[in-house]
Amino acid sequence: MSQLKDLYQNEVVPQLLETFQYKNVMQVPKLEKIVLNMGLGEAIHNIKLLDSAVEELKLIAGQHPVITRAKKSIAAFKLRVGMPIGCMVTLRRQRMYDFYNKLVNIALPRVRDFRGVSGKAFDGRGNYTLGIREHIIFPEIDYDKIDKIKGLNVSVVTTAKTDAEGKELLKLLGMPFRN
Repeated sequence: MSQLKDLYQNEVVPQLLETFQYKNVMQVPKLEKIVLNMGLGEAIHNIKLLDSAVEELKLIAGQHPVITRAKKSIAAFKLRVGMPIGCMVTLRRQRMYDFYNKLVNIALPRVRDFRGVSGKAFDGRGNYTLGIREHIIFPEIDYDKIDKIKGLNVSVVTTAKTDAEGKELLKLLGMPFRN
């Protein structure tokens, strides 16, 4: 079992029970899944870019990503329905905790001029989305082997009912909020 899961069960749950006055341990919010998404608009012109993105996302997540396809045609972007334009991977259980630990303790501190992540990126239901501009902050990515720096979105889905509960959960799990 991971250190993060131990931390959650032994320290975070009691603190959240006390803070939000839950009547039952099952009401305490927990991490449900983490979704990593890499959208590549340039993949329309250069399909090789998508192959490298899939390989890099596979290294970051430790799980094989699926290729996402366009749902609509957009003539201005020369985009047709069904064209591959990105890749995503959903992490649950042990892999989710391992990734979260790596994100908070290793990757985010490597961001240039890092002062913490915004506390305003919650969706109203306790889920948090974080945009990462450079995927090279992850230790698995070899800087010399990449052809182009790509960005990715990290969505942390929790069972929290409100943003305050979700923010408190992530803060106790080590997410460095700046406000």
